[in-house]
Amino acid sequence: MFPSQAPHISKHESSTDEGILFNERLEDIGLPTSLTAPSTLSDVPQVIQYIKSYMFNAVPERGGFNSTRIAELYNTRNSFPPTVTISHVHALMSAPSKTEREISELMKASKVRKIVIPGRGIGLSSAGEGLVLYQDLDQLLTQSNQITEGLKTKFSDYLRSQPLRQKIPRGAFTPSEIAVLLNTGFLTSAQSRFDSANIFTSPVKSGMATSIASVSKAASGSMEAIGGEGAIHRAGGGIRGINVSDNHPRSEEPDRDIQLGVSEFQLALPNMGPYLRLLFAARSHLISLLKKSRFQEAPLYLLRERWDGGISADDPAAKAKKYRGEFTGVLPNKTRKWRQFYGLSFEWVLAECLGAGLLELFETRSVGQAVRIT
Repeated sequence: MFPSQAPHISKHESSTDEGILFNERLEDIGLPTSLTAPSTLSDVPQVIQYIKSYMFNAVPERGGFNSTRIAELYNTRNSFPPTVTISHVHALMSAPSKTEREISELMKASKVRKIVIPGRGIGLSSAGEGLVLYQDLDQLLTQSNQITEGLKTKFSDYLRSQPLRQKIPRGAFTPSEIAVLLNTGFLTSAQSRFDSANIFTSPVKSGMATSIASVSKAASGSMEAIGGEGAIHRAGGGIRGINVSDNHPRSEEPDRDIQLGVSEFQLALPNMGPYLRLLFAARSHLISLLKKSRFQEAPLYLLRERWDGGISADDPAAKAKKYRGEFTGVLPNKTRKWRQFYGLSFEWVLAECLGAGLLELFETRSVGQAVRIT
């Protein structure tokens, strides 16, 4: 999928993270059809599993991380919902129409559920729609300690009985059941005014107590690991996101909240807000790196090196250190990839940008595959 060896490049083209990424115009000899997934993947569910599997790189043993930071990294990664964007799936599959038909059939068979992702703006702030396997959705429900077994069964059975329905009417559940599903992050108001400019601002600005930092310190599988009780409300979802006058203060009783005019709800996943913040920030950073090129294009290997946070020297001593597993540049724990993005893999972010139409992959004669801003 990607070139295994990087051709030599002069030092002035890649000296520092703040400098120019690439100075030359690349010769375009054709566009690859897509980023091909491994040949062993034959259907959409397998591609979804594959996308989830390569989202993060393994934590380097000699990366400068202490045990506390390693625990934070794994807790944060485990807190993200098991969803993938449809655009990412398309980036790895070469037949869009066939893929859409397969997704439709899987939805009808209650194998895959479509998630309408909030914050659907344009460009970097657009995530479109996501997919989640029913088996992953069932596992999330099973892990929730705040939902009774009866409600878990009722909610799961309802979703399977309405596989194509995007909005859930108020009458499908009792007010108290809806309140529980809202507070645990499995429902959000269909009338919420989501946009990436406000829902994903910092916790201090938005008054939201949920943040990646606080979630990462929580025990895996606990309520705190998905932001705590009422996280969906504090994130701008649920009843609080409705266009209601400030003269109607929020009530703590579910029945009063439901009476405020919400007629429909939308399926959500716990901790979707931090997941989208990570997605949008990663896209933005990758684009900003490419903008440092004179022609907003660069060899793929060079962009990967810059995403990873440093350029290794090309002398024999550096190669020997690399062979021994030693780092010759900045330690990983000092790079943005690990400080801000928790080890998010370059290939995953690249596929997100390609699927969203933000970048374009093309072939060159001299440096293999290259990428440019569309």
